[in-house]
Amino acid sequence: MSELKKIKNALISVYYKDNLEPIIHKLNQLGVKIFSTGGTQEFIEKLGVNVTPVENLTGYPSIFGGRVKTLHPKIFGGILGRRELQNDIAQFEEYEIPEIDLVIVDLYPFEETLANTTDESTIIEKIDIGGISLIRAAAKNFKDVVIISSRSQYNYLLDLLNKNTGSSALSDRKQLAAEAFHTSSHYDTAIFNYFNTAGQQAVFKQSIAGSKTLRYGENPHQKGVFYGQLEAMFDTLSGKELSYNNLLDVDAAVNLIAEFKELTFAILKHNNACGLASRAKLIDAWKDALAGDPVSAFGGVLVTNTKVDVETATEINKLFFEVLIAPDYDREAIELLKQKANRILLKQKPVKQTEKTFRTLLNGVIEQDKDLKTETIADMKVVTKLAPNEREKTDLEFANKIAKHSKSNTIVLVKNKQLCASGVGQTSRVDALKQAIQKANDFKFDLKNAVIASDAFFPFSDCVAIAAKAGITAVIQPGGSIKDKDSVDYCDAHHVSMVMTGVRHFKH
Repeated sequence: MSELKKIKNALISVYYKDNLEPIIHKLNQLGVKIFSTGGTQEFIEKLGVNVTPVENLTGYPSIFGGRVKTLHPKIFGGILGRRELQNDIAQFEEYEIPEIDLVIVDLYPFEETLANTTDESTIIEKIDIGGISLIRAAAKNFKDVVIISSRSQYNYLLDLLNKNTGSSALSDRKQLAAEAFHTSSHYDTAIFNYFNTAGQQAVFKQSIAGSKTLRYGENPHQKGVFYGQLEAMFDTLSGKELSYNNLLDVDAAVNLIAEFKELTFAILKHNNACGLASRAKLIDAWKDALAGDPVSAFGGVLVTNTKVDVETATEINKLFFEVLIAPDYDREAIELLKQKANRILLKQKPVKQTEKTFRTLLNGVIEQDKDLKTETIADMKVVTKLAPNEREKTDLEFANKIAKHSKSNTIVLVKNKQLCASGVGQTSRVDALKQAIQKANDFKFDLKNAVIASDAFFPFSDCVAIAAKAGITAVIQPGGSIKDKDSVDYCDAHHVSMVMTGVRHFKH
């Protein structure tokens, strides 16, 4: 068993006082001498517990508006002094430095402040100096010191104090030190990224607090972990744990549905929309989304941007699906959909998402701005003699949104704000178009007067020729091919309108 070390002196200086009271009373009961500062000192005094102000130890008051309180040799010496070295022991006595065996400190809420204001002076004042120094010092000397660096550890500390009657084992101290260095590195990363917003320093630094071990990764033989806080984005109302593949689909679904302001329902499979429709009523949006590909919808991820009512839930309940995401649900709808225990029902919260994306690649990481560009009708440049009519313009905008969120190469077919079919992830744009037309025909869609969207330019006129023969009357694409004129000329000769946006939406 690890040697137990008795806690004789504690330094407590925290921003958040929640759940601190039981610890104070326990330390007092154990006869531990408590040193403290400012608001924490006042909090302890109000509990009727003896506390020694840090100023009494250092001989200096809190100065510079509280910027300097604990930065003093009598504090850091008490934390960093090595109890097993005779020279350090002699200096403890010579300079009348108490051995500080427990440090409880948290940090100014830098990330929370950053999320709530853009005022630089306010943000800068929330960069902790004394706290971060205390955390690192105590963690470095884990052989002698217990470091509590987060209020989330208060229950753990209280259990430790009760179990060992005020003593700590080396294994506990080392584990807490590891958590402390995580706290300090995460904090410093957030500060660095604030100062490096423009990317002046060409380095990649990310720190994500919180993690969840998944059942497995993309396949059962691969391990998987999600790093982040899903509970900040979703309330899980029912169902099993999200898998790695579920998470990929949920991410795709949330990003896709965010494009639509009108009441919309979408069905995704392997990160691509296989059904999507915008309608005045949710039940109609669901039925028309399902009609897009009722085969692929089996086992899919469903998402909508409005409350799920019991009428729609009754129809959804007929389908086997993995996940349903909505901003809200009628109570009766939840009870109905929960009848199948493994179904995952998520209530999405209004959380701002990241504006950067990154992934591992080769022996490093690539990072880019998230694709936040969405073209509207106003961005469409008519390049043919024939201009699209109002219905076609609306469908072109609709189709372009879906193409943006589909795997390249992709072609999307739309009619009356309903996804008729799409060809996705093809090595040839012609193959993507042929795949889309074949699927639309399989599910009995009439493509006369439908529109198509392409995520990138047409290198030749073959795609518009195939589309026109299928009944397509309007095309949206970025443009940019050296042979754009060939596609435009074909459209002019066959009474097809074409608009260009100048924006490509590759997605790999």
